[in-house]
Amino acid sequence: MEQATLVRRTVEDQGVPQAREHRENVVPLQSRPREVGVGPYAPVELSHEEIELLAEIATGVTTEVAARHLELSARTLRRRIRNICDVLGVNTPIEAVVWAARRQLI
Repeated sequence: MEQATLVRRTVEDQGVPQAREHRENVVPLQSRPREVGVGPYAPVELSHEEIELLAEIATGVTTEVAARHLELSARTLRRRIRNICDVLGVNTPIEAVVWAARRQLI
């Protein structure tokens, strides 16, 4: 199954409660410490190229294939993905893809 399909399903199913055994190690959003100016909808703007990169990652292709499609080196692509994750305040590229999908950017 493509990652994009999984992302869409996650976004669509966000209102469905999960079984407790799958949520034991998850810290609820309400109890996380808040940083000034940071929130679920903090003003973050991504460039067209960054959104295109996230859309490519969402298709489930490898870093090397995505880099070829975007005419970048794999190393540059990985660096840009890391920068996007840092800007968005997420830990993984998949979280960045989910962030973009929730805002209907991809």
